[in-house]
Amino acid sequence: MSAPMEVSLPNGSDLERPVAIAQPVAVACSTPAPSPAPVDDKILVSVEVLMNPSSIARVEEVRKAVERMLEKRSMSYSDGPVPVPVDDTFLHENVKRIFICDTDEWLHKHNVLLFWQVKPVVHVFQLNEDGPGEEPSEDDTLSSFNEWALPAKEFDGLWESLIYESGLKQRLLRYAASALLFTERGVNTCLVSWNRIILLHGPPGTGKTSLCKALAQKLSIRFNSRYSMCQLIEVNAHSLFSKWFSESGKLVAKLFQKIQEMVEEESNLVFVLIDEVESLAAARQAALSGSEPSDSIRVVNALLTQMDKLKSWPNVIILTTSNITTAIDIAFVDRADIKAYVGPPTLEARYEILRSCVHELLRVGILILNQDEDQFPLPSYSSLKEKLHLPGPMELQGSLHLSKLLFEAAEVCQGLSGRSLRKLPFLTHAALTNPSCCEASAFLRTLVQTARRELTEACG
Repeated sequence: MSAPMEVSLPNGSDLERPVAIAQPVAVACSTPAPSPAPVDDKILVSVEVLMNPSSIARVEEVRKAVERMLEKRSMSYSDGPVPVPVDDTFLHENVKRIFICDTDEWLHKHNVLLFWQVKPVVHVFQLNEDGPGEEPSEDDTLSSFNEWALPAKEFDGLWESLIYESGLKQRLLRYAASALLFTERGVNTCLVSWNRIILLHGPPGTGKTSLCKALAQKLSIRFNSRYSMCQLIEVNAHSLFSKWFSESGKLVAKLFQKIQEMVEEESNLVFVLIDEVESLAAARQAALSGSEPSDSIRVVNALLTQMDKLKSWPNVIILTTSNITTAIDIAFVDRADIKAYVGPPTLEARYEILRSCVHELLRVGILILNQDEDQFPLPSYSSLKEKLHLPGPMELQGSLHLSKLLFEAAEVCQGLSGRSLRKLPFLTHAALTNPSCCEASAFLRTLVQTARRELTEACG
């Protein structure tokens, strides 16, 4: 059975609500076919289509061509990439990738949805390759912010590479969809309150900033039919503190004035990212007690005032991160709609992170397999748990042997951040005596040793 995939439930708008489907078991021809569900009751499946950089085809033409191609896949969809058909000249020339999006939240709620219950929703996009633009600060020493046109080439695949506890990414996607819908429909904010502000907090190295950028990228793809342009503004908080007394508050106001000019264009969806927001929104109580400079009060007041002004615009979402939430002013924390903790990776997340790293090294040929090991052999965490808990003795050979070694490495890595886990395979390869010919089993044994060394050095 194929791995489940992301789908979307209709909710009275074109905003998407993910659920999961799995490939249905084939039914004998003699079994009467079930009555098709009415169109309005079908589950909407999110399919992202990346066009070739050189393609000049119309998005609508590509979308219709992909929909026709998917109709021929009469049984089911599976999570992950869909091969671009070589016999379709139009798609082969214009489409680089077709991807059925992932979900980790609904796997245990919906085991099987039959093909006639599903309708694909195709999102066609091209990546912007221009890179970030910089806005100089007042004294030209630091840029006040970096700006990306989304979806950006730098962030391609970032969302899929981030592995967290079940449901975190889907929770953020659903929040953003609801926040944009409520504003567009003119819900009275005196009766129902929301601010379109997300605060991700937790220890360093857990991927908070990457998750914010990946979320902006994902939303720019999902909402590209509604907004012709999407921008990510990454604020450089350090550039907003002036060497001249009392000027910092004015710099914050000038920055947000530029952001407001961007959101005044209704067809432009703007994401404002403030990393380590505690540097701007430091608790005013600390300044009053004398432990922080008084200029920080003006900065916090200016930040809160400018964010309140942005509330009237439906096409802006503010993304913030913090390593020290206790240092943030309570008025800012109270304004955040979602305050999500992003902690160190769990055992399952550690295993999946390392598994993706090993598969990548196998793909490029840095690791090689023995004859009794299947190509790309490592099963998912849930599948491995079932195999390891089978009753009776079991010889760990081939692919299962590799999975057991990887599982041991994931257990040893408790305490390492996601950032450290992504570096670990490189450090492991650098520690090999013969890196030019590296068998996967030898690599994984060295991976365990390298993880123990990294933990010892971190503690020491």
